[in-house]
Amino acid sequence: MTEYAAALVTGSSRGIGRAIALALGRLGQSVLVNYVANEAAARETAAGIERAGGRAHLCRADVARPEDRARMVDEMIRRFGRIDLLVNNAGVAVAERRDLLDATEESWDRILGTNLKGAYFLTQRVAREMIRQHEADPARRGKIINISSLSAYASSTDRGEYCVAKAGMAMMTQLFADRLARHGIQVFEIRPGIIQTDMTLPVRAKYEAQIAGGLTPMRRWGEPEDVAEAVVAIVRDHLPFSTGEVIHVDGGFHLRRL
Repeated sequence: MTEYAAALVTGSSRGIGRAIALALGRLGQSVLVNYVANEAAARETAAGIERAGGRAHLCRADVARPEDRARMVDEMIRRFGRIDLLVNNAGVAVAERRDLLDATEESWDRILGTNLKGAYFLTQRVAREMIRQHEADPARRGKIINISSLSAYASSTDRGEYCVAKAGMAMMTQLFADRLARHGIQVFEIRPGIIQTDMTLPVRAKYEAQIAGGLTPMRRWGEPEDVAEAVVAIVRDHLPFSTGEVIHVDGGFHLRRL
């Protein structure tokens, strides 16, 4: 039987996560498609992976819940026998944009629980499995990719908790890259800019005007597939002597210009 590389992509039923999962399917990988509520969308992603030549398995799990994180990894190993790639993509937006001085602890706990704490402790669990695999077979070198945001460094005072979560993910990338390099595990941060997804739909008109006005040197929306292509470059080992690296997929937003 063919041995497939196996990837766990959180939040892969729609948007950036779906684009990544489909790209991995085209590489012939086995992908655990994680979702929380939209099973129909997750099934569409799984069908696309299998049409592309990969294998797929659905797993309903909330990364903010410890028991769900454990079950997700257990299902991954039981179904595919291995885990070669973790893509921490799952994320939630603020339910209501509020001034920094009016933000609530409830919103903080919700955003940080999914966007940072969930990813942090899922990475911890997966890293232990990748280390075990590497010790059993030194040729097995896992990869971990964190999908963050330009909000890791760009201030938005009406969604401070989201910015803090993404800034935390940036440091989380550095920490795990440092700790896991000795085990042959590479860790990367992909930092998307303004991407056309359900998350940006409520502010689409605002961003369209800003992009047209030159907010980004490349005057277009980013697409989920742009982010997926960066993941593919890492998976194909095009960055063999790098770890802890930030890859900007933002049309040049991060450039300082006069």
